[in-house]
Amino acid sequence: MTITPTKLTRVAGLSAVVAGLLFIAIQVKHPTLDVAFTTTTEWKVRQGVKVLMATLSLVGITGMYLRQVTKTGLLGLVGYVLFAIAYLIMLSIEVAGLVVIPAIAHSAPGYVTDVLTAATGGQPTGDIGLMQPLSMLNGVTYIAGGVLFGIALFRARILARWAAALLAVGAVSTIGVSVLPQVNYRLFAIPTGVAMVGLGYSLWREQRRLAAQPDASTAIRASTVGSQLDPAGAR
Repeated sequence: MTITPTKLTRVAGLSAVVAGLLFIAIQVKHPTLDVAFTTTTEWKVRQGVKVLMATLSLVGITGMYLRQVTKTGLLGLVGYVLFAIAYLIMLSIEVAGLVVIPAIAHSAPGYVTDVLTAATGGQPTGDIGLMQPLSMLNGVTYIAGGVLFGIALFRARILARWAAALLAVGAVSTIGVSVLPQVNYRLFAIPTGVAMVGLGYSLWREQRRLAAQPDASTAIRASTVGSQLDPAGAR
C-alpha cells in the first residue's frame, strides 16, 4: 500500500469521527465518580476508551490543521497548539486514571477523592500536588484552544463551517461546569463530540473527492491518447 498525504488526511478525518463518537458515548449513563467506582472493571474500560478518544482526537485535529495550514494563519496555529496541549494533558490524566488511581484507591482514598473532585471542576479539600494546576491548565487550554481553533476553521471555509462553529461554542460551554453545578456537566461534552464528528467527516469526504479527481483526469487522457492512436478514431 502506498502511503500518501491524501490517505493520511483521510485517516485523520476518520480518527476525528471515531473520537467524537467515543466522547459522546462515554458520557452515557456514566456512574458517579467515587473511590469505589475506581476499583471496578467498568472504570478501567471507560478510562481505556478515554485514552483512545484523546489519542484519536490529537490525530484528528492535526489532520485538520495541516489540511488548512495556509488558510488559518497565526490564529489557526495558536488555536491548534493550545488544543493539542489540552488533549495531551487530557491523555496523561486519563492514563494516570487508568493505571495509577485504581492501584492507590484502597491505600489513599482521600487523595483519590480529591483528584476526582478536581477532575470534575470541583475544589479538593486536600493537597493533590501538581494534579490541581494540571487539571486547571487542561481546562484553560481546552477552552481557549477549542474556541480559537474553531474560529480559524470557520474562517478557512474548507471544512464544514457549522461544525467549526459548534466546536467553538462547545469549548465555551464547558465553562458551565463550574458556574452551573446543578446541571449534569457531562451534557457539555456533547457539542464538542458532535463537532468532531462533523469536522472529521467533512475532512474525510473532501479528501475522498480530491483522491477521485486524478483518476477521472487519467481516464480522460487515456481516452484521448487512444483516439489519436486508433486510425478509426482518427477518421
